[in-house]
Amino acid sequence: MENVYFIGIGGIGMSAIARYFKFKGLNVSGYDRTPSELTAELQKEGIPVHYEDDPSAVPDDVDKTLVIYTPAVPAELKELQYVNEKGYRVVKRSKALGEISAGQTCLAVAGTHGKTTTSTLVAHILTESGKGCSAFLGGISKNYGTNMLMSHTPIVVAEADEFDRSFLQLHPTIAAITAMDADHLDIYGDLEHMQEAYREFASQIKEVLILKYGCPVSQDRTRAKIYTYHFDDARADFHSTNLRLDTDGHYTFDLVYPGGTLTDIRVGTLGWLNVENSIAAAAICLCYGIDAQKVRHAIGSFLGAQRRLDEHINTPGLTYIDDYAHHPAELRSAITSIRQIFPGRKITGVFQPHLYTRTRDFAPEFAEALSLLDKLILLDIYPAREEPIPGVTSEIIFKDVTAPEKVLIKREELMDCLAKEEIDVLGTFGAGNIDRFIEPITEMLKARI
Repeated sequence: MENVYFIGIGGIGMSAIARYFKFKGLNVSGYDRTPSELTAELQKEGIPVHYEDDPSAVPDDVDKTLVIYTPAVPAELKELQYVNEKGYRVVKRSKALGEISAGQTCLAVAGTHGKTTTSTLVAHILTESGKGCSAFLGGISKNYGTNMLMSHTPIVVAEADEFDRSFLQLHPTIAAITAMDADHLDIYGDLEHMQEAYREFASQIKEVLILKYGCPVSQDRTRAKIYTYHFDDARADFHSTNLRLDTDGHYTFDLVYPGGTLTDIRVGTLGWLNVENSIAAAAICLCYGIDAQKVRHAIGSFLGAQRRLDEHINTPGLTYIDDYAHHPAELRSAITSIRQIFPGRKITGVFQPHLYTRTRDFAPEFAEALSLLDKLILLDIYPAREEPIPGVTSEIIFKDVTAPEKVLIKREELMDCLAKEEIDVLGTFGAGNIDRFIEPITEMLKARI
């Protein structure tokens, strides 16, 4: 194999694999529908990217070219049809990641939420400890400015994605499952089928499973030894105690674990949620044999992943935090974390629902989570890969929100709306293109300080 061609190269998971093959010395190129910050970075790194659906851009040599595609691209895409008709070896992103990690020590993080921050922290701990790793991350690490860490050390850190059952391509040595809430019901049909897929993933773990306390995976479903973890439940094998909140919103805690107690861990990222993510990452690394003091130091120097409780402004009278939360449980965790950090302040949240199916399946749960805000600014649905569903609009969430103030607007009205708002604490939430507003919102609010 000399060439690797990506259909949908601009995705967060796809771009990480593209960077990996470039690092390995192969000819890498690809197609994406729209230019983005990620595709611009790939082009700067010497990876050609084009934006027209053009089969002539695919490398000619069928026998020496691997084609990797994301299930997010439509089946009628001309390039995808072309490579299938011409006999190229064509694999999904998840299979490519499975093949890369096979034969190496794979440390993976699965779960309906928490996996990006936790896997990014695992990669940071391994890197800071001197062990090193290659890491395929579902977000941009703020410590390294990339979603792909590269090393010749035969350790792979992978975010194990449940979408399209992708994580079943992985056979990790050690893995964590952070949550098993209902999601992707367009794929799984119901919660039980989704949880069964997680149990199948658990059966593929070779040595240790770090399981969020209460998740329904029993020891008879995996050959791996199960350890449990929790934010503060003393029944879990790994949990926090002696929790202290600093004035700037950062927590310090002691970690109780099977080897003893690791004291005075200051979390480099905000909120109780990141205490729990730190416990999961520490559990993976301690089970792998990383020195406990190196684990503590790395948690303190971790800056987080972009769009995960991401501080853009943090002053006593004006704060702006952005988060990728797009599932009701994630929204609840993010909002309660922000409220604990900034007690007594007015929290305004902007939420952009992601996918018609997710909005349809969880409208009451979204409304319940968003009711924790003091004011909600709700945008229209970001469709991503989906066609509209009759009767499914943001209104089905909005009507049941009980926050003291709420408004429903279109995306293009957001900046004008915020310009008229008195902001104390602002949070933007969602997995769609709400991230395009981060910079203009930050600049607008900075002008008020």
